[in-house]
Amino acid sequence: MLCMCEGLSWSVDDRSLLDAFSSFGDVTEVSIMYDKNSGRSRGFGFVQFSNEDDAKYAKDVLDGKVLLGRPLRISYALERVRGAPVVVPRISSAEPKD
Repeated sequence: MLCMCEGLSWSVDDRSLLDAFSSFGDVTEVSIMYDKNSGRSRGFGFVQFSNEDDAKYAKDVLDGKVLLGRPLRISYALERVRGAPVVVPRISSAEPKD
């Protein structure tokens, strides 16, 4: 299961994110998103767990906790297959009934 971590300090790197999450279970991949031009962290990243229960436990414990001076916001990320279409549900434009 893939967790998205938002609110990361610019000083958080892959190693510090791995250290924060690895005590909750088997982490198979960690990646922080960086700006292409500046090389600076964009303030979010992803942690992949091999086990869904471990991911849920990590989210329950770490969501809102401070890592290197910033509170973490953790959610479950949707895993996207490269090249697959993104489906966005339509919101009805009909007027609500009274």
